[in-house]
Amino acid sequence: MKVLIIGAGQVGSSVAATLAREDDDVTVVDETNELLVKLQDHYDIQTVHGRGSHPDVLARAGAEDADIVLAVTNNDETNIIACQICHNLYKTPTKIARIRNNSYLTQPELFNTPESTIIDMFISPEQIVTDYIKQLINHPNALQVLDFAEGKVQLVAVKAFHGGPLVGNPLSELRQHIPKTDTRVAAIFRNGYPIIPKHDTVIEADDEVFFIAASKDILSVMSELRRLDKPYKRIMLAGGGQIGSRLAKALEDDYQVKLIEANPQRADLLSEDLSNTIVLLGDVANEELLKEEDIDKIDLFCALTNDDEANILSAMLAKRLGARKVLSLINRAAYVDLIESGTVDIALSPQQATIGSLLAHIRRGDIVAVHSLRRGAAEALEAIAHGDKKSSLVVGRRIDEIDLPPGTTIGAIVRGDEVIITHHDTVIEAEDHVMLFLIHKKYITEVERLFQVDFSFF
Repeated sequence: MKVLIIGAGQVGSSVAATLAREDDDVTVVDETNELLVKLQDHYDIQTVHGRGSHPDVLARAGAEDADIVLAVTNNDETNIIACQICHNLYKTPTKIARIRNNSYLTQPELFNTPESTIIDMFISPEQIVTDYIKQLINHPNALQVLDFAEGKVQLVAVKAFHGGPLVGNPLSELRQHIPKTDTRVAAIFRNGYPIIPKHDTVIEADDEVFFIAASKDILSVMSELRRLDKPYKRIMLAGGGQIGSRLAKALEDDYQVKLIEANPQRADLLSEDLSNTIVLLGDVANEELLKEEDIDKIDLFCALTNDDEANILSAMLAKRLGARKVLSLINRAAYVDLIESGTVDIALSPQQATIGSLLAHIRRGDIVAVHSLRRGAAEALEAIAHGDKKSSLVVGRRIDEIDLPPGTTIGAIVRGDEVIITHHDTVIEAEDHVMLFLIHKKYITEVERLFQVDFSFF
């Protein structure tokens, strides 16, 4: 598959790196040559220096035979024009644009009319990260909460703590603890290394456990792995940019929200736009300010500025001063593992939260949802099974008859409105939505192949 990426910023670079590892034909366009050189030094990709909204630059980048165009610069208009050119000149099959301005996002009919589709999909990393954090706020005990099958199924990551009913016991006893709830442990990470769960696998304290269950059963399962925390009430947001302002607006009616912003003009704008949020002008890492605002009574401190160092330092300071839990937005992948193992409870990578939305449109086979996990090393996805036993490698077969790649598990199936937690003898039927967990993302092409229908089916 030939993929043209316009924009070598954080989102574009992350997607390019992921696709290059999967042997896709990738070309990246950007105005900053240093970013392109850095990508070329690490990955087998093509680069073109220039503005991605210029027809001659797109021609040099091979837009004529691109299967997918991802326009993900920081400029909405550049992304829109690039997609428009690719549509008008080359009839590019799939065009995806990063859009930040809500006035565009709320009027998709501007780019998708009965006569033509200029942009097939909008992506807003800021909104994706906002929704991601909201899910974590709704589940105070979780490290990650991921939706599948329109929210019918969730994959949740929790850290197992001393005193949890299952800690020190084999997974086979899970059913005894919650006999009326069906769930499956999809993977366990211990000291950063994956463990394929089996019936005799024993969960240890501090294990990162990924389990899948119907959304209504998540709390029941979570209580078996750790003591449940109290719901959040008081939330402090450090940084009033796109993510901070969106999150404040989404939370202020249900929580007590304080927001710290260093820019006076931005703080004034936020104070006018937000109804129930207390907006504070100041430095997010100012110890006196945090103390004055009763940081020791804050349930969740979210560091959301554009500066990794400011986020890390303010989150660590907030934790030391008594905040119950702290979350830090981290753009540099090298920092994530480093700080999450220490004082900071949750380190969130915007790129990894965003990339799944893009990959769902790039994956072969009928892949409808993708979530990047463990800093991109693992992946969870939702695939739809088509065909019959003759044309498909999965339809009409029991789970234990399917030739799954190493470290790959099928955790659940959604059949109509029914959620089925899978066992070795579960049979997949046509049109089932199948939830898979891959410990090793390098096997993604093999999984895609399983869900591709033989041409004779048509």
